[in-house]
Amino acid sequence: MIFEQQLFKRFWHLVCHRREIQNHGDFVRFDSPCGEVVVFNDNNSYVAFDNLCPHRGARIYSADFGNQAASCQYHGWTYFNGKILVPNKADFNNCDVNKASYNTYLLDWCGDFLFVGISPSKSLYTQLDATAEVLENISLNIEARHDFSRYKYECFWPLAIENALEPYHISMIHPNTLATLELSDGKNVLCEDNSIWYAPIGNSRIQKQIAGLSRFSDIDYKYEGYISIYLFPFTIISSTYGLSYSLQNFFPSSPTDQTEYTNFTSRLLTVNAKSDRAREILKPFFDATAVTNRQVFEEDHSICKKLPKSSWNFNRPKYSADSEIKLLHFRDICKKFSLSLDC
Repeated sequence: MIFEQQLFKRFWHLVCHRREIQNHGDFVRFDSPCGEVVVFNDNNSYVAFDNLCPHRGARIYSADFGNQAASCQYHGWTYFNGKILVPNKADFNNCDVNKASYNTYLLDWCGDFLFVGISPSKSLYTQLDATAEVLENISLNIEARHDFSRYKYECFWPLAIENALEPYHISMIHPNTLATLELSDGKNVLCEDNSIWYAPIGNSRIQKQIAGLSRFSDIDYKYEGYISIYLFPFTIISSTYGLSYSLQNFFPSSPTDQTEYTNFTSRLLTVNAKSDRAREILKPFFDATAVTNRQVFEEDHSICKKLPKSSWNFNRPKYSADSEIKLLHFRDICKKFSLSLDC
């Protein structure tokens, strides 16, 4: 697990959109190979911490997201306005309780997307490279989070990532969901450690339907087709026609977990609507998209859990299709990073 922990410590990770934590008390929680991470709106300031009270180590949050004070239910220690409020403070005579603080992490923004880091080796924009401009444009068109789903994928995390990176499996695993788009081979763009796949939609009926709905959105950026953006090491953002975006994290399990699995989360983020009436018209489409996305994730999990950990290594596979170029790129970057740890 040293490899996974170092990946988490030395890279920035996209954890949420500004609209997900826009009110005081809003939070989102994740499981990572370095333990739990919470991002919290502290009276319109933002903080990321390890979800442990510095007093006796109780967990602050157990839900995936919500609106709740950062208050420990054990003894009432509460984080507010950047400080920890301690009940019965006068009882702490043998220590300087004024120095109590959360174990916090670094935060940085790309547009309205929020990234967290422990000790990243690069600046955020250097890490993102050419994907930064795309992310900025996407983020500024997001209006709300429509759905949040979490799964424990019963597989080694690189196998889940690779499944999401290659379209070769789509017709076999997703015949009635993703495959109905009839995606073409498209174009792959490699951006340092990251990559983007642009694929035109071949199903003319679906294409016309989605294009028709676009007139109800108020956006200034979209790709008229299917786009999948991979941010090394653990994040993917995908969209069809820019009407909504699926933000996915594939965080490895912690070394303290008895079983190795992938902590998968997905948020369906919807874009700005032109009016309240337009928002009502778009809602059934977003509802259907959320259902389809969940089905796709279940289908992915069904095949990923059949892949043993031993089937993955840093080397390129002996046989690979042209459409698996992002998978090869992923293994190359993983191998390069692993070798850097040995130096």
